[in-house]
Amino acid sequence: MARLVVRSQNGGGDQVLELKLGLNRLGRSPENDFQIEHPTISAHHCEVVISDGKLLIHDCESTNGTRVAGEPVTEAALSTGESFYIGDVEIFVETTEVNVAIPKFEAVARPSPPVVRDDGSLQCPRHSQSRVTHQCEHCREVMCDKCVHYMRRRGGKVLKLCPICSHKVELIGGEKKKKKSLLGMLHKTVKLPFLHTSDKSE
Repeated sequence: MARLVVRSQNGGGDQVLELKLGLNRLGRSPENDFQIEHPTISAHHCEVVISDGKLLIHDCESTNGTRVAGEPVTEAALSTGESFYIGDVEIFVETTEVNVAIPKFEAVARPSPPVVRDDGSLQCPRHSQSRVTHQCEHCREVMCDKCVHYMRRRGGKVLKLCPICSHKVELIGGEKKKKKSLLGMLHKTVKLPFLHTSDKSE
C-alpha cells in the first residue's frame, strides 16, 4: 500500500498516511482525506495522486506552498525514498506501491454427487431415502420428486423447475408417452359401424 510518513515537529511520533489509489487530499481541514494540523499548512493544502505505481503531488494554491528539494512546486512527480514539504512540515514517501484487493466470493455449497443404490438407481443428493427421478436441463443437477419445484400456470401445464437454478427439469430417460395403437387412431378419426356375421341378410 502506498504510504507517506509525516515527520514529527515536536518529537511526538511520526504520522503514517495510508494512501488509496487515485486522489488523496491533504490539509488542516477535517474535510480532507488526511488532516495534518500545523499553523503553516492551509485548510486544503495539496493533492496526492497515486496511479500506475507513481506519486504525483499538486499544490492547491496554498499560503505557504509545497516544496520539493527546497524549491516551490505547483506539480511534481515523486518516487519512493524522496521527501517534500507542505508548509514547514516534512513528508517522506515511504512507498508508492498500491495493492488492489480482489474481492473473494464464497462458493455456494452444492450437494454431494449422487450415490448408486443397490437396485442400480441413483440416490438423491438431498434426500437419502429417495431415488433420483429428474435432471435439470440447464445445470444438469439430479434430484428426486421432493426436490422439484412445481409451478402451476393458469390455462397451462405444470412447470417443473430446478431448486438450484430455477430452469426446467426433465424426467430421467425422458417423458414417457402413451403408445397409440392403429385401431385407436382409426377410432378417433373415423367412426364406422362394424357388421356382425349374425346380421347377414338371407
